[in-house]
Amino acid sequence: MGNIVKLVLAILLFLCLVDMPYGFYQFVRFSAMIGFGILAYQAREQGKQVDMIVFGSLALLFQPLIKIALGRDMWNLVDIIVGVYLLFSVINNKKKIFKG
Repeated sequence: MGNIVKLVLAILLFLCLVDMPYGFYQFVRFSAMIGFGILAYQAREQGKQVDMIVFGSLALLFQPLIKIALGRDMWNLVDIIVGVYLLFSVINNKKKIFKG
């Protein structure tokens, strides 16, 4: 399930690079908070402390309640970096599954 959450979040973050209505960005922030919360919980259950901290921090960054004003350009950069990280995480996970 973690890979599906990562792929959906990556797609949503890349869609943020396109000019969308403001409501879409609110939806992405709420979805990202929930998705990263799920990923942080799964990482905790698997004993992956670093992943838990990364995903927990991302959940806090994207949460919609207290907005962090980074500006459009900075948010686009964050969306790209996090989206690429999520895609590489899925690819890396697939390689581990096939190896053993």
